Amino acid sequence: MDRLQAMEMFVRVVETGSFSKAAREFNTTQPTVTKQVAAIEGRLKVRLLNRNTRGVSLTEPGALYYDKCKAIVREVEEADSVVRLRQTQAQGLLRIGTSVAFGRRVAVPLALAFMKRHPQVQVDLSFEDRYVDLVAQGIDVAIRMGKLADSSLGARFLGTNPWVMVASPAYLRRAGAPRRAQDLSAHTALIYSSVVGDDVWRLRTPRGEAVSVPVTGRLRSNNLSAVLAAARDGMGIALMPRYVASDSLAHGKLLEVLPDHPLPEQEIHAVFPSPKLVPGKVSSFVAFLQGHFGEGWWAGEGPGL
Repeated sequence: MDRLQAMEMFVRVVETGSFSKAAREFNTTQPTVTKQVAAIEGRLKVRLLNRNTRGVSLTEPGALYYDKCKAIVREVEEADSVVRLRQTQAQGLLRIGTSVAFGRRVAVPLALAFMKRHPQVQVDLSFEDRYVDLVAQGIDVAIRMGKLADSSLGARFLGTNPWVMVASPAYLRRAGAPRRAQDLSAHTALIYSSVVGDDVWRLRTPRGEAVSVPVTGRLRSNNLSAVLAAARDGMGIALMPRYVASDSLAHGKLLEVLPDHPLPEQEIHAVFPSPKLVPGKVSSFVAFLQGHFGEGWWAGEGPGL
């Protein structure tokens, strides 16, 4: 038995005035408690308690030792309480990781709304388009698109991220609007290079048949802001998440191309370092996120790219 628990037993013997009452509190036997107190006295080489038929009383050294032990036990209980509180409530520093475009357009307003709801939370929001090791970078929760590869992480499904094919009215007047998927090969593509198979666009015909079309273009970028700017400037046809294009589509800066040809959707997950003992700040934020990715979520107001 460790020294701290022996101290806790000694304190309760003093406060209850009985070895047997202290034993019941610790769900053990009276001889066990007696042995632990005797071990303390043997280690210190001093008598702490006077025992008689009426109970126990403190010796002078015992009174000094009791005061110190009581303070130590109280500090340990407070330490445990603080940790449990942090584990169950939304408070403290929450480190959030996400991609650049999603972060600026979607994660920022969500994080601000969460902070207003939970004033004890501070947020450190990091934008990275490259893959980030959550443990190595100290990220509490990341918002990721696509299939999850690392099964050791904790994760919660949030919703889906639909994509859209777009071009400016000026480009479509100049080059003509494609009427079928195969027509895309003859058009100028604006290629988002962070997607696997970026120069092969995959879509479905109105009948549901899968089609893969190789595309070429003068602009390739791993930044969605650059692809969006080029599309608005009439430089070609682009594929991008609908949340990126929604504002431009709503204001007529971009038009949807082949709207009857569905594009693949990405899964959206909240990912955290471990599925076990999830801190309260993380579980609260994840629960908050799960209410914001329903039908049409991409059309919500938020800062522009």
